[in-house]
Amino acid sequence: MFEVNQFIADCRAAVAENSSHTAITEVVERAVAEPDAVLKGLGEPQSGGISKLYHGDDLTIINVVWSPFMTVLPHNHEMWAVIGVYTGREDNIFWRRVPDAENGYIEAAGARSLGLSDTAPLGKDIVHSVTNPLKRFTGAIHVYGGDFFDIERSEWDPETHTEQTYDLAKNVKMFE
Repeated sequence: MFEVNQFIADCRAAVAENSSHTAITEVVERAVAEPDAVLKGLGEPQSGGISKLYHGDDLTIINVVWSPFMTVLPHNHEMWAVIGVYTGREDNIFWRRVPDAENGYIEAAGARSLGLSDTAPLGKDIVHSVTNPLKRFTGAIHVYGGDFFDIERSEWDPETHTEQTYDLAKNVKMFE
């Protein structure tokens, strides 16, 4: 059974032992291996949104619910992250900075689709965009190796692929 407070405690204990994403990945994998239990613990997604489960300097744990067909621009986190999908699907495009390009230009470098019970660690320097390609909500637990809500980071223009300052308020509102 998935219990939010126990999941938070497990994540905090894991990061206290190992500050990399390695130990957290194991905790998230165990949780989403039983997606029905996560749905029972967090509730069936009814609307898009970002719900804080835990927010501290050491970790941020959020329940992310993607609306049908929703897409988030290429962005970075400036910290490692671990994503675990408990319902639906997240399609990620991974991007890389083009060496010697002006304006932080990026180009596509790969992709990965995360479905039911899939987990993916993302390194500190990863740039990715995310789409929910489904006609229904997608739910995922995202664990970040720091304070997700208080860090300067970037997003990239979808047409020009040039870097700009990440607008947290705009992005959170997109989920609502």
